Amino acid sequence: MTQEDAAAALIDIGRAFHARGWAPATSGNYSTRLPDGRVLITVSGAHKGRLTSRDIMVLGSGQPGRPSAETHLHLAIYRGFPEAGCVLHSHGAPSVALGRVLDDEWVIEGHELAKALPDVTGHEELVTIPLVENSQDMAEIEAAVMPRLGKAPAYMIRGHGLYGWGRDIAEAERVIEALEWLAEAEVAERSLRVCRS
Repeated sequence: MTQEDAAAALIDIGRAFHARGWAPATSGNYSTRLPDGRVLITVSGAHKGRLTSRDIMVLGSGQPGRPSAETHLHLAIYRGFPEAGCVLHSHGAPSVALGRVLDDEWVIEGHELAKALPDVTGHEELVTIPLVENSQDMAEIEAAVMPRLGKAPAYMIRGHGLYGWGRDIAEAERVIEALEWLAEAEVAERSLRVCRS
């Protein structure tokens, strides 16, 4: 994939995520690793529903703009998972809300859609998504989450949404789409359980 194609794909994701309510205002950030190892990332403060090529930068290239404030977290995934080719961060209301009420992990079980996640082969598998406290210090978040990452290519930050990754842009997008839907289903199920009690 060329740099231009990769940037266009991240722009498309920004528009799609914004349209679905997963990237309100300037929230979220997206990156992808190019075949030569360089990393493209969204600039800080860009509205994800209105991204242009000027809002996607190559890290370390000296081009204008400031990379996402959460660049450190993207690079931690690329270091920890050499096969990762794309990292996406979403802020869907259900995933943010869920991240505010769970303790330290989100356990997904019994959902057919969990099979959309890499290496999950059946709805009966338990999928555990670590949840860490939010901080303005990205190194603190990295230190808290990296030792807890397991099979699922994702984690949650309390009150701050989801991080998901994949071997390429399409897989990372599928991870976020599945998890945002599962978060919505979880919130709905919890609401119904309260109504029934």
